[in-house]
Amino acid sequence: MKKFLFGLLAGLLPLFALAANPQVEMKTSQGTIVIELFPEAAPATVDNFVEYVKAGFYDGLIFHRVINGFMIQGGGFDPQMNQKATRAPVKNEAKMAIEKGVRNAPGTLAMARTNDPHSATAQFFINLVDNRMLDYPSRDGYGYTAFAKVIKGMEVVNNIATVRTGNAGMHQDVPLTPVVIQSVRVLEAKP
Repeated sequence: MKKFLFGLLAGLLPLFALAANPQVEMKTSQGTIVIELFPEAAPATVDNFVEYVKAGFYDGLIFHRVINGFMIQGGGFDPQMNQKATRAPVKNEAKMAIEKGVRNAPGTLAMARTNDPHSATAQFFINLVDNRMLDYPSRDGYGYTAFAKVIKGMEVVNNIATVRTGNAGMHQDVPLTPVVIQSVRVLEAKP
């Protein structure tokens, strides 16, 4: 019986390995962050983010908006505050994410957007605190799509949150010393 159970478990292990959520490693000038993505909560958002990662889009960009006690935002500007061109936006999936239990909690990543709820492209933010007011339905009936969570390196995120900021042209809360996203890559699934 024991032999049968061990054989059964060994046969099921590859299934569990395939079901693991994808992870992304983000190397920054402040340290490395590992992020777990939640495709079941926001499939189009995760696909969009992974496409940008695989294209090397984020490499060399900065965290351009840092508000301690709120969030750190990146994925849109280079160190000279030139905005990088993006692909078409993705549909807001904040309602689906909430229904799957993924919300704007400390350490989660969400898509940045304009007042148009369906305008998210490449920019994302990492919540530093419980930002429940950003969850679906929020003030505009949509909210901000949370799609991932920092699983290693939250101390790096918290260090970024404390950098000195100022104005850069029309932009506020910009780190005075650029916090560079050096590279982002999808980690290979571990068996």
